[in-house]
Amino acid sequence: MMENNGIGDDEQQQQQQLGQGGQPPLFDNVDITSPDDENDIFESAIQEPLSPVMEDVPTDEAGDAFIEISVSDPQKVGDGMGSYLAYKVSTKTNILKFKKRQFFTMRRFSDFLGLHDLLVSKYLRLGRIVPPAPEKNIIGTTKVKMGSQPASDPGTGVNLEWVENRRASLERFLNRVAQHPFLCQDGDFVNFLESDQELPRAVNTAALSGAGVMRLFNKMGETVNKITYKMDETDPWFNDKITEVETIDAHMQKLHSAIKALVTHRRELATLTGGVAKSAALLSTCEEHTGLSQALSQLADVEEKVELLRSEQANSDLYILSETIKDYIGLFGAIKDVFHERVKVFQNWQHAQMQLTKKRENKAKLELQERRDKLDFAQKEVEEWEAKVQRCQKEFDNISAEIKKEMERFELTRARDFKSTIIKYLEDQMAHQQQQMKYWEAIVPVAKEIA
Repeated sequence: MMENNGIGDDEQQQQQQLGQGGQPPLFDNVDITSPDDENDIFESAIQEPLSPVMEDVPTDEAGDAFIEISVSDPQKVGDGMGSYLAYKVSTKTNILKFKKRQFFTMRRFSDFLGLHDLLVSKYLRLGRIVPPAPEKNIIGTTKVKMGSQPASDPGTGVNLEWVENRRASLERFLNRVAQHPFLCQDGDFVNFLESDQELPRAVNTAALSGAGVMRLFNKMGETVNKITYKMDETDPWFNDKITEVETIDAHMQKLHSAIKALVTHRRELATLTGGVAKSAALLSTCEEHTGLSQALSQLADVEEKVELLRSEQANSDLYILSETIKDYIGLFGAIKDVFHERVKVFQNWQHAQMQLTKKRENKAKLELQERRDKLDFAQKEVEEWEAKVQRCQKEFDNISAEIKKEMERFELTRARDFKSTIIKYLEDQMAHQQQQMKYWEAIVPVAKEIA
């Protein structure tokens, strides 16, 4: 049983200082102010910003409704291959669906995957976009399981970076679900956040389980079906939107690859800069000229500071920009799943129409043969399939209308996300550049004094 307590004032203040990423803010002494006409290009897409809980929330909860979720404190529970990581999920909200306004609970990674599967099973068929859960990482998980140190121990090196990436991904997943006007009201989602009970073990989320293998085969079948079945689209909006989604997704994947390469090069540059710092420091110790020795020593000091800045720039590229792009690649995958679900609903409708045609033909044959003993049953079958056709057509119309609403909401959210992400990224890069300029400007007088 997991304990669910309120969050203390000291802990709340500490979380505010650290921010969502769990890292202390950089360059507090650097004044970065945005221009007055900041990012006007986005304003045409966003007329009025929506609250985190969107416009379709029931009126008794919609006014100033908000929900903020943070995932923190990854803890290794148990030893060996039976161990797992548990995360602290803290929530602050004023939505009436929740019993408390502030609470937390502990959840393991498979709980997040189980929540995602529940939401998909309930809402994908309705045409709603369910944010994708973070991907499994068998290698990283195995390292944590077999390691003797806690996941949050700095001595674990690469494991710490991997765990931080997952923690941030889980936090973004929950907040994206919370921003959806229907998903945030879901009973399983509410229970996931506020229940102090352990959730039923989601064994079907295990990477090497039998259910996982079956899901792999089902996905392969779905992929083949997507390729082989072509729907006769009657609504040009869907043709245009599918093309747009495919195009943006392809460009985002290219951008993500380019940013990953940039991160690698920045880290290599930081390492080389550190090498320059060490070499300059060694040279300063054996230089007989006092002024030149001092200049070389200060150069080594500046290069060492620049090495740190370039490492931080690489982290900015990764955690601010790259991770956002990666999230949206996953979201575009979820959108494709919704569009394909509509195709499946259309297939069911067409199948029902085919069956109805067969039943009517069978009834007509029986009437010609004057087989009155079977006519009543044939008439009943026709009526049943007529009802099925009507239900399938209604389901198709409903999912089509819902997808249009979801895409409109998604586009507004995407514009807001990219606006805030790009502003944050540019401000962070400007802060690094200004700090680097200060370092270099400080060494100029020393260099000029060399006789």
